[in-house]
Amino acid sequence: MKSVLALLQFCTSLPLGKPVDFEHFAHRSYLYPLAGYVIGGIAAGITYWIASPPVGAAVALATALLLSGCNHFDGLLDFGDGLMAHGSREKRIAAMTDRTTGAGAVAAGIIVTLLAFAGLQTAANLPATILIAEVCAKVAMSWLTTLGTPFREGIHSYLHGFAKPWFLVPTFLLALPLFLLPVPQVTIALALAATAVIAALMLALARRLFSGVNGDVVGAANEIVRAGIILLLVLP
Repeated sequence: MKSVLALLQFCTSLPLGKPVDFEHFAHRSYLYPLAGYVIGGIAAGITYWIASPPVGAAVALATALLLSGCNHFDGLLDFGDGLMAHGSREKRIAAMTDRTTGAGAVAAGIIVTLLAFAGLQTAANLPATILIAEVCAKVAMSWLTTLGTPFREGIHSYLHGFAKPWFLVPTFLLALPLFLLPVPQVTIALALAATAVIAALMLALARRLFSGVNGDVVGAANEIVRAGIILLLVLP
């Protein structure tokens, strides 16, 4: 339970009492999907009572962002700056890790948010869609934490130091309850497959541009996977 509590204190802004030693979660980063169930479940529960698709989509995204403390969204902005920077690898890393917000950050934030919002508006089952997307986003975070070789010291390198290759398996198993949702099972399977593909692409891109992964890349993966899975779920 301490591992789960440490996970939720790290991934959410929920008032969960006295901070638990972060190392409890660091040893079990395969638990990431549980945070997806909590954040996505709360967002789904709220939007279940909203009849208007645009309002429901906006509230779902706002809930996910606020419950996560916008930490992963901040990673997306930093990743956008690094992605759009010109020049050497060192310049890209500097652009991603400095404290300024450039055009790349703004563009990344707008594009990913717009895609997710547009997709949620057309979802036949908005509560299930946001829940599936949020869990898949956390699956991607866990996989990048396990597989992403760090290029600098930080929270990612700390988590990666405890991660083991077999963490990939329990992370996937924790996503299997999604098959109990009132959604075609083939759709859930496609969502998990797409999560693996996006995570692999993010990993390859990070290695090419930055020579590795940091917390910004992992956070960006959360936002990008969420939007990607939402779009996949609403495709005819």
